[in-house]
Amino acid sequence: MRQVLAIRTVVLLAVLLACVGAARAQFDARFNQYWGVEGYYHPAWAGKTNELRIQGAYSLQLTGFTHAPGSMYAGADVPFTLFGQKHGAGAGFFNESIGLFSNQRFWLQYAYQLKLGKGHLGIGVQVGMLNSGFDPTDLELPEEDNDEAFPATAESGMGLDLGAGLYYSHPKFFVALSGHHLTSPQLMLGDESYLNVKPALYFTGGYNIKTRNPLLSIQPLCHVQTDLTSYRVDLTGRVLYTFRSRVLSGALTYSPGTSVGASIGLKVGSLNFGYAYEMYTSAIGAESGTHELMVGYSLDLSKFKKSRNLHKSIRIL
Repeated sequence: MRQVLAIRTVVLLAVLLACVGAARAQFDARFNQYWGVEGYYHPAWAGKTNELRIQGAYSLQLTGFTHAPGSMYAGADVPFTLFGQKHGAGAGFFNESIGLFSNQRFWLQYAYQLKLGKGHLGIGVQVGMLNSGFDPTDLELPEEDNDEAFPATAESGMGLDLGAGLYYSHPKFFVALSGHHLTSPQLMLGDESYLNVKPALYFTGGYNIKTRNPLLSIQPLCHVQTDLTSYRVDLTGRVLYTFRSRVLSGALTYSPGTSVGASIGLKVGSLNFGYAYEMYTSAIGAESGTHELMVGYSLDLSKFKKSRNLHKSIRIL
């Protein structure tokens, strides 16, 4: 009993310390409903359940501004068994446009899943490619400001992108830690220009609190991302109402010094939907926030395993 209490205390302290030191970050885009796109952040998440899972999200930021940033993510993962051990495989694609810049990523994920205590530990790696482009077609510069280091035509560069991480899930809580862009890829944009991508660290933690109402639960969550130069933290409180195969959820998210957001979600059977709006606390204003749509689908593969050896005899005994 004392050991269990000690483990819980360490986990809660780790969540608290990670949240206190965070704010906003860096090269990678960020999704308001981070709990619904875990495959985007954590490669060790692949194969965590016995389901084939497909996720997708689209985020439109700074609405109302010209060339406003837009981000899209799509990913999937599936568990499999090899030599009596559980594993997971995943894949993902990301695309975004930021003014005259565009970024694309594609990756494959592998995770080794093992039972640890009352929970499961995932150890994952991620291998992919990162492409960044710059198109100055709509940009007009005075002739006297012509710089040879500034691309005059559309240019793009590609580099190897590696990541790794851990994911521990327990019936009452979960913690995840991942690193992206571990190779610090340098993307050449033409002969004179290049883009350096710094490594990024992600931490996500959450706890499931049961209430006296068996249909109602509360989930405090924390998400941190940093490139060790800039950083961001998101503190979220989710409320879930479960009735049969339906789950209705609502959440409030606060990012110190950056924004506040609200989201609503609905899970019906295998389908999961979510919408979020983020309002920046700076002088940008409430009307120029971020709209985000999220969708997910899950297919329980264990049902197919149970029915694989079922046979019906037509003999009459």
